Formats: sequence, structure tokens, C-alpha cells
Amino acid sequence: MPIIGSILKKGIKLRETLEQDYTSPYDLQKKELSKLLISARNTQFGRTYDFYSILEKFRSFGHHDFFEKFKELVPVSDYDKMNDDWWYKMREGEADVSWPGKTKFFALSSGTSGASSKYIPVTKDMIRQIRKTGTRHIYTLSKYDLPDKFFQSGMLMLGGSTALNFSGNYYYGDLSGITTGQLPLWVQGFSRPTPKIKKHKDWEIKLEEIVESAPKWNIGMIVGVPAWMTILIERIIERYGVKDIHEIWPNLDSFVHGGVAFDPYKKSFDKLLGRPIHYIETYLASEGFIAFQNSPDKRGMRLMLNGGIFHEFVPFNDKNFDADGQIVENPETLMIDQVEEGQDYALLISTCSGAWRYLIGDTVRFIDKHCSEIIITGRTKHFLSLCGEHLSVDNMNQAVELASKELNIGVKEFTVAGIPDGKLFAHHWYIGTDDQVDKNVLKEKIDTTLKELNDDYEVERQHALKNVELEVLPTEVFYDWLRSQGKEGGQTKFPRVLKGDKLEHWLSFIGKTV
Repeated sequence: MPIIGSILKKGIKLRETLEQDYTSPYDLQKKELSKLLISARNTQFGRTYDFYSILEKFRSFGHHDFFEKFKELVPVSDYDKMNDDWWYKMREGEADVSWPGKTKFFALSSGTSGASSKYIPVTKDMIRQIRKTGTRHIYTLSKYDLPDKFFQSGMLMLGGSTALNFSGNYYYGDLSGITTGQLPLWVQGFSRPTPKIKKHKDWEIKLEEIVESAPKWNIGMIVGVPAWMTILIERIIERYGVKDIHEIWPNLDSFVHGGVAFDPYKKSFDKLLGRPIHYIETYLASEGFIAFQNSPDKRGMRLMLNGGIFHEFVPFNDKNFDADGQIVENPETLMIDQVEEGQDYALLISTCSGAWRYLIGDTVRFIDKHCSEIIITGRTKHFLSLCGEHLSVDNMNQAVELASKELNIGVKEFTVAGIPDGKLFAHHWYIGTDDQVDKNVLKEKIDTTLKELNDDYEVERQHALKNVELEVLPTEVFYDWLRSQGKEGGQTKFPRVLKGDKLEHWLSFIGKTV
């Protein structure tokens, strides 16, 4: 039987996508925007913002004439603007609003930035692009040093329920629930859990049934958000009294994760394994499949430049964003060929789901412009700059990871809040770990690392940011709070920075439970 795995492995090598390897990022993105505009030119949105005039500029000899016209005629938007002006019509059943035809599906976002869930349109064209990008990602497995047995094993996808809710005009639910079953049939054939388990809306029941079935499955790859995958594997290990998950799934060789930086989770996750596996990062948002790690020797993820999305990049600075992370009315935006490595950018996307110049809320940094490789550095509203410290989520992740390594503890969750401290300011950290640790030592190590990583932070720690507080909490407190917010499982992530109502809810919750 190992020969079957070998044949599959060689077949995947032959079918890898080559277009993005041998076409310039600029040309790929110019073509992608042209296709999007042509498709949507007769929609309500396309007529309102004169897509025909923009398309005329594609015949110009000016390198960025079409892009300048696009920026001139089409406004930058966020969820509230797109929803209030356009997407509500799609949910009411109108056709040809911001994308041709009617929209049957809407993905509920995890809502880490706002107070309530968002309904993101998911068109047939977007589902097709997600399927295509997912297939491309699977093809890249040939670059990893994987045994033949891996290619004969199954894949466990821990996502939302496939039993979607119906409003009367459209279906809605987690994006993973919408797209499950959209991958090629040869992938679906070894996908787990079973269709019956995938339908469960009760997260606890779903986890329990997966635990019950775990020994029956031959799993080589697991896919999901790190926090919930950690919980699942811990339960399997506890249920069957084994040392590690490899005693249940000996062929497990890769974990495809996304939605949140994996570094803070890695030490805890490593303890669940009998041997090292490959960790592979993806960037699949409710708005589309944006990027994925395509090689084991790469730190970053490769942007999908021919996957139904046109990208714009807004330098993440005081010129383009206010102190609360709100984008200004006419920000500076750049195309893929205009970016620089090492600079943080907020991401605007125009998509085949009818999002146009849409602020997705993430910030990214190019680490290899030639290969269009990025890392996610945070959220436009998930950063701390009370007094000019400009602390990013990327800084926080690195500091927590280094501290956990030095102190040999597993930190599964954390969050930070900025609070007034007399006439000055303070940062209050909440660290989720089930290991014993001196909170003062942990605080000192995190603080010291942040000073080394961030010059602005180091300066402000001597002036307006005099105090740092840190509280250690059981990990379950973080997950209980998510449950109290109706945000359990699927693609749900704990916000790395708490502000406003979410901070008030959190403080009230831990005051009652801790």
C-alpha cells in the first residue's frame, strides 16, 4: 500500500500552480482588478462608481493610471459602510448589488474587533476561488518532507457547523461551515469528522463526538484554530489515558492553522505530541482566502494575487489612522509593486464577493517582496498606543513566546488592556496558563523583551507609561468568557487587546469568576 502514497505525492508535484511563480505581482494584480471591474460593471455599485471609466484607464500607457482612477472614483470602506449602503440589500434578496446575481450565503465573522457579529457576503465566485486556493495549498505539501503514509491518511478539519441558519432569503453561519464540501472530491474522501458530526451546532457535543471517534480515524493532518485544536487534543489524550496524540494518530505530521499567531501556543502544543510535526500557517478570513505558507523553509505566507482578490496597502501610521485605529477619509494606498519590506500596512481588499476597497482590519508586513510573502502583525484596532508606545500584536506575541520559553510554561491565551494610571497610563496583562509561574518574574520578562523589540515602548516606559500590571488566570477563564459572549469554537479567537465594551465585559466577568 505505501506505493499509493508515493503515487499521490508525485501527482501533487506535477500539478502545482505555476502562474504566480512566473508572472510579476503587478501584472497579476492588474489583471485581477480588471476581471473584478468587468464582472461588476453593471451592478448597482459598478454604475454608481462608474466602473466603465476605470476600465478605460487600463488601456492607458501610464503604469498606475487605472489604479489612480480606481482610487479617485471608489471610496475606501469598512464593514459598516458596505453593510449600511449595499450589503443589507443583498440580504433582502436584491440581485446585482455589489456583485452580479443574488448572494445565497453570508459568513458570520468572529467579531473580535466590534461588539457584534458581521454578515460578510460569500458568493459562488468566492466559494470557487476559496476551493481553488485551498487546492493550491494542498499541492504545496509536496515541498514538505512527509512520509508516503501521510498521503494515505485523513484530514481532520475542526470548523463551524455545516447546518447553516436560514433567514428566508439567505443562509448564514461560520465560513468553514459554508465552504466545507467545496474542496475536490478526492480531498473530501478522507476529510473528518463525518458529515453527521460536522452538522452539530452545539460545540461541546461536536467535540465529544470527535473524541469518541478519534481512535477509529487515521489522521495525518489537522486543520483549525490553535486554541480549540489544543482543547480537542487534550481531551483525546485524557480520555484514552495516553502520553501524547501520536499514540492515537501515529501518522499525524502536520497542523494547518490560521486566524491568530501560533507562536504563543507552540510550547503548549508541542507537549501534546510524541514527535515534531510541520506547522503550516494560512490566512483564510471571512472575506476570502488571502495567503498561505507554501514552503517549510519560509517564515511568511504567500499572498494569493490571482485568487479573486485585489489588494491595496495602507501604511499603518498616524497619517492614515487615528489613535483608535480608525482609518482617515482619504488614506494613502499602494499597489503590490509599491510596498516596502519591513513596513506595516493595513489591508484593503476588493473581491469577487462584492467588497470594494474594504478595510479588512488586519495589518501585514512584507518579509519578501519578490515572492509576495507577508506576516500578519496585528489588527488596526488591536494595538496599544496610549501615549505613543505603538505596541503591535506582533510585539506582544514575540514577548509572550520568549517569556514562556525561558520560564518553561505554556501560555495558551493572553490579552492586554490600556488603562489610566493617575495622570499617566498603564498596561494590564492577563495571561492564561495552567502552569505555576511567578507573575512578577513573568511580567519583568515580557516588559524587558518589549523594550528590546520596540524603541517607542522603551521610551514611554520611562515617561507616560510608568506601570505595567500582570495577572495570571487559568486558561479556562478565557474560554468561559468567549462562551459568555456566544463566541465558542469554529474560527473564534480571543482578542489580543481589549478596549471599550469588551474590556468592561471582561473586567466584570473575571470579577465574578476569579
